[in-house]
Amino acid sequence: MRPENCVKNYVSDRRMYANYVARNIKKVCKEVGPRPSGSEKELEAQEWLANDLRTSCDEVRTEEFRLAPAAFMAWVQVAVFAGVAGAALIFAAHFVTGKLPLIFTAVATALLVLAIFFVITEFLFYKETLDPFMPKKTSHNIVAVRKPSGEVKKRIIFSGHADSAPEWRFTYWGGPKLVLPAIIIGLLGLVYTTVINVMALVMSVRGADITQSKTVWILSVVAVCLVPAFLFELLFYNPKRPVDGANDNLSGCLCSMALPRFMQDNDIRFENTEVMVVLTGSEEAGLRGAKAFVKAHGKELEDVPTVFVGLDTVRDYDFMSVYNKDMTGTVKNDAEVSKLLKEGAALAGFDLPYKTVSFGSSDAAAITKGGMKATCFAAMDPAPARYYHTRLDTADNLDLKTIEAGVGIVLETAFLYDEKGLDV
Repeated sequence: MRPENCVKNYVSDRRMYANYVARNIKKVCKEVGPRPSGSEKELEAQEWLANDLRTSCDEVRTEEFRLAPAAFMAWVQVAVFAGVAGAALIFAAHFVTGKLPLIFTAVATALLVLAIFFVITEFLFYKETLDPFMPKKTSHNIVAVRKPSGEVKKRIIFSGHADSAPEWRFTYWGGPKLVLPAIIIGLLGLVYTTVINVMALVMSVRGADITQSKTVWILSVVAVCLVPAFLFELLFYNPKRPVDGANDNLSGCLCSMALPRFMQDNDIRFENTEVMVVLTGSEEAGLRGAKAFVKAHGKELEDVPTVFVGLDTVRDYDFMSVYNKDMTGTVKNDAEVSKLLKEGAALAGFDLPYKTVSFGSSDAAAITKGGMKATCFAAMDPAPARYYHTRLDTADNLDLKTIEAGVGIVLETAFLYDEKGLDV
């Protein structure tokens, strides 16, 4: 059965649910506003959305988890501190005698290697390596269930994250022309400073006097010249200015919620397919909500075949894609679920390409790593778009055409899964 077989005027109804999505995004932005990870505002928005879900789902529950919201982006400050210290120490090593050059370069190397470790683990692989050192807060996931009319034989989950990001100044000031070069220059500068300190340390251990080396002197002067670039990185994001996050990612939340709303309004229950909507918290703090969800429910949801479709930023029509690779290309989302989503999109009239989340990650990656079958649908210019994590991501910046497409893709994917499972 297709969703269009359930109503007389499916096209106009689909547009009505797109308006439902846009209208509620505007209400949340107006009545709640920005929603930092682990904040009261994040929970307030989730409770607002949960009240809507209670009118279309049989069960809606709020699940809390603990996290350190500031830990995920703290790698920026750690890297800046290590870069400045590393440059200063190797430069200062030329003006001291005895064992001090060895000590200076050893300390610098240790700081820089530790910083690179945190950049790789927190930023690239979303590990919680800095969390033990940061203050903790409580965040929440909203889990809603619409039961089938008969026995549960399979399950489909649609999900979006309810929190919003702190503003990325570089994206706002210059878009991709500034944010990507700033990140690359900062990371390359960190690697460069590490390499020259390691080189100087090895020379000192072998008995060489690095204060007499012209090569080390020139390299250390270059490192000092990088200090302003390191300090500039401190402006990367503004934790005191969270954004509205209308597109990223209230659009994903509400497009997911449109499915049970459509089913309730048209008195539809799948016979054996359970529908779930999960509104995660603290995605912008390193996928913490998705991690908490799969940790809490991954095993119990193995009772029947279960698939997870994450929706993240339904805004840019020309960039609608199935993201079958995630977390900067290091995670492969499930091939069968990705194909299911692609086929569902085809039924909705869209030929979506497979793409890779080449910078950052989505909740689907955390679900995949937790052992569940998952994929991601997103419609965002990956350049990135200038509204990405900036004050421009407001309810005035929605695109109804893309939202309607997203709603259609969600509906078709759910009905297709009910009919054929993963045999598509």
